[in-house]
Amino acid sequence: MDEKAQPKVRIKIMERFFNNAGPCVAEDHYIIDPLKRIDLPHIERLIAQKRYFVLHAPRQTGKTTSLFALMAYLNAQGRYHCLYADIEAAQALRGDVAKGMYTVVMQIAQEAAFYLNDARFKVWAQEAVKQVGAENALNELLSRWVSDAKKPVVLLLDEVDTLIGDTLIALLRQIRTGYGRRPKGFPQSIILCGVRDVRDYRIHTSQREIITGGSAFNIKAESLRLGNFTQDEVDALYGQHTRETGQRFASDIFPELWEDTRGQPWLVNALGYEMTWRDDIDRDRSISITLERYRAARERLIQSRATHLDQLIEKLKEARVHRVIAPLLAGEGESADAGITVDDQEYVADLGLIEIKPQERIANRIYQEVIPRELIAVQQSRIPHQTAWYVKPDHRLNMLKLLTAFQQFFREQSDSWIERFDYKEAGPQLLLQAFLQRIVNGGGRISREYGLGRRRTDLFIEWPLDEQHGYLGPVQRVVIELKILHKGLETTLQEGLTQTADYAQRCNADESHLMIFDRRENVDWDSKIWQRDERSGNRTIQVWGA
Repeated sequence: MDEKAQPKVRIKIMERFFNNAGPCVAEDHYIIDPLKRIDLPHIERLIAQKRYFVLHAPRQTGKTTSLFALMAYLNAQGRYHCLYADIEAAQALRGDVAKGMYTVVMQIAQEAAFYLNDARFKVWAQEAVKQVGAENALNELLSRWVSDAKKPVVLLLDEVDTLIGDTLIALLRQIRTGYGRRPKGFPQSIILCGVRDVRDYRIHTSQREIITGGSAFNIKAESLRLGNFTQDEVDALYGQHTRETGQRFASDIFPELWEDTRGQPWLVNALGYEMTWRDDIDRDRSISITLERYRAARERLIQSRATHLDQLIEKLKEARVHRVIAPLLAGEGESADAGITVDDQEYVADLGLIEIKPQERIANRIYQEVIPRELIAVQQSRIPHQTAWYVKPDHRLNMLKLLTAFQQFFREQSDSWIERFDYKEAGPQLLLQAFLQRIVNGGGRISREYGLGRRRTDLFIEWPLDEQHGYLGPVQRVVIELKILHKGLETTLQEGLTQTADYAQRCNADESHLMIFDRRENVDWDSKIWQRDERSGNRTIQVWGA
């Protein structure tokens, strides 16, 4: 082989990388200082004040990495004995209190042996089980540790909210029972860590009671939430890769990266890993990462259905989440707010699914893509199509033919198909997205934007016209705005035309469509199905009734 034809791959054997699985380790991964991501001075004050409190964050936000750093910091400081323990293993025991609490105390003992090099905890845990039974062994173990310690004790309990039923109640109540003996007879400070705030625990007992975490753990002083990366931290993380490898990222990637992730740490790292390790070409550190390579990495990540994204989708099945997310997908506003409480809204924000300020919205553009794709995945796979019929000889999408076909499909199938959706409120919008996604997967991509309170969903289709050059060559850009008819047709039409023209301008689209769904049962299909052209400013917008 010609030597010049071989790729100039320059990867060090021990090169650091973007971490997309598990806690970050500075020697192995690019990392933002974990102690700078938490309010360390405030946490130190709470510990000094002998407070018990909560630190919570969405999954894969960096919580465990921050807890490891906090443990190391407090132990190095020399004022406290601090131990981190992950007690998720007790989840498998569900409501079996004896087995669950035995698992908790043995897990604490195992973590003490590893992180503190202290084997005494295993003996203490076994003695506690013999003396007071496994159900009450946690209180006894912690009391024994504190009585033997020469410094105040701080315990960091991770994955507390994964425990189930009576096991979780037993843990919270044992901590509450020992609270009055602190710091000489019980830990000076205990930090409960998990995805949710303790107030959001809905604990189902074996007697079918529902007990809230707030009532079972009313000694909580405060709840702290670990947030996402800032834009500066995202830039700094990617800058570490450039400094250490010489490989650069095109500057136009970073605004897209921010909107796609809004700093969600797992997404930021997973995209970095996709761009710098998954693609053979990009492993050549002499080649800069372009915007199109970034977009290809983004699409691969979305299609991968990685564990992080699967866990996200699983939450959509919860009633509290449904109440908040459904109006967002449907573009609804005040009319859909009646069943939503502040607690519901804050709970879904704590899961990382939405942002509340400055206005409620799905948390980032990748989640905007993932959520509807997953909700329509089964239906999408069952919509038959043949590529040839909607592509013109010049390889452009024939949108007139495509949307006419959808109108007929919607007329014939909408009632039975929408009934299959979990999110029926957004059924018409989801059904069109399923129809289009099936088609566009043949060679294009769809981006989505939701307008809460503006009764709209915006779709942006990009379709490469040159198979050889893909998105680097000419691209057909099409916007479709979806609206539900709530007011009169003319009012909805005029509002929609203005919104569609504005969206088309922002996307630099060369085609604009407005789809108005009429869900009134007393209107026949012949009146609902129509098509005409309208003008808004200097744009022609094709308007469709369905």
